Amino acid sequence: MEEAYQIFLYLPLHYRNDEEMEYVQYLWKAFENNYHNGQYQFAFMSYHMLFMCFVYFTIWKIKSIHPEDFEKISLGFDECIGKSCSPFGYSQENESKILLIFKFWGMGERIGEYKKLVKERNNIAHSNGNIFYKDQQSIDYKITEVIKFCEEIQRKTKMTIEQSYQKFISENHSVEDSAYSTLKELLSEGFISKHYISDKDMQLCCKYSISSLVSSGNYNAICNIHTEIVKLYIEE
Repeated sequence: MEEAYQIFLYLPLHYRNDEEMEYVQYLWKAFENNYHNGQYQFAFMSYHMLFMCFVYFTIWKIKSIHPEDFEKISLGFDECIGKSCSPFGYSQENESKILLIFKFWGMGERIGEYKKLVKERNNIAHSNGNIFYKDQQSIDYKITEVIKFCEEIQRKTKMTIEQSYQKFISENHSVEDSAYSTLKELLSEGFISKHYISDKDMQLCCKYSISSLVSSGNYNAICNIHTEIVKLYIEE
């Protein structure tokens, strides 16, 4: 059960509104209740929905960080991919098909494994007379698999996250010149909520080497803001 909670390391630190946060918490509660009551198939359904939330948030990162690339790779998908104003709008697309977008990060050889997870979820979402997950060991194995998938997908996004963070600190090295009164507000609204940044993403940002920005005319200010962000994140 402790391992299952690790999925929150890959889900956003902040959401754009209370409804989004409430939905994610609802899925977790459904998973938790079914797990503790031995209803492991329903627990898996809820946990897989959390995984798909992670998938949608990850795809949103391409849209918000690489809009031109996203416009190209989203061709051939449901129009919800390009027009949606929220990651949850991607749910209108077929779950197996939307995973193909991960080819953008060079994960073509892994997509088949992610699709298998969708197929397994579909198998238990129909009244077919089968109970595939009868004991705790069976659901724990699937949880381990989901966390493994989250970890490898997040690892592949490393360059995208670093690029977005570099852009953020380069353009927002002065809180005084921003529309926000504190660094916490600036970071939350201008970066974390905007791109649905996760705990794992912020760990990458805190380790980011800003030496590549040494030629910037605002290098000292950028160094300072990065240092303050690292302190702020550690404190939280």
